[in-house]
Amino acid sequence: MPRKLAAGNWKMNGTAASLDQIDALAEADEGAAEVLICPPATLIHAAAQRARGVMIGAQDCHTADKGAHTGDLSAPMLADAGASHIITGHSERRANHGETDAVVRAKTEAVWAAGLTAILCIGETLDQREAGETLEVLAEQMAGSVPDGVTGTQLVIAYEPVWAIGTGKVPTTDQIAEVHEFMFKKLEDRFGSEVAGDTRLLYGGSVKASNATEIFAVPHVDGALVGGASLKAEDFAPIVEALNAAT
Repeated sequence: MPRKLAAGNWKMNGTAASLDQIDALAEADEGAAEVLICPPATLIHAAAQRARGVMIGAQDCHTADKGAHTGDLSAPMLADAGASHIITGHSERRANHGETDAVVRAKTEAVWAAGLTAILCIGETLDQREAGETLEVLAEQMAGSVPDGVTGTQLVIAYEPVWAIGTGKVPTTDQIAEVHEFMFKKLEDRFGSEVAGDTRLLYGGSVKASNATEIFAVPHVDGALVGGASLKAEDFAPIVEALNAAT
């Protein structure tokens, strides 16, 4: 089983002055779990130069490795800057940029082609949750977004219920357990038990120090994808510590 993973997504936050937070996090982290920070693309190279044990990732990439795509960044470029992981399919990309499952699949394949690990996000909206469609939605997203040929070292899947991101609302542990067991079984049915066992399943959505221990006790929760609470080391370090304790 791979090491558990605490991943931070800074989204569109952070300048050069924010790199001190990565320094502080590196000093605080001495546990068994892996720690990843995905800052804005402008900070990836500088962050990777000083990370000292904290991995650095990117928040998105283009499907192509080069070409006439003004303003876009390819997976090989991000790898060259020092990224080891790239997030694909985040709900904000799906909603704000119209990314379909097919686009997410192509981006994930581009991440793999560059020799990096994809953190592929799936999740349902509040309307879908209240309509009892959660598992149906997630099954469709996994079928459409996850490429063939998965190995556990290439792929991390993050379950991020859209209605819990940045809202302070968190699913119950029973709801998280149901989804993570469902994701594991879907991977097992499609790729076999070895791949399913090697593919880390993260939970994301209003994760903070006060609820991390409870969430990490849920079966098949192999870590977290954290948004706002990852911006400051003093907020993210306790989450990392809770994951270390659960390892």
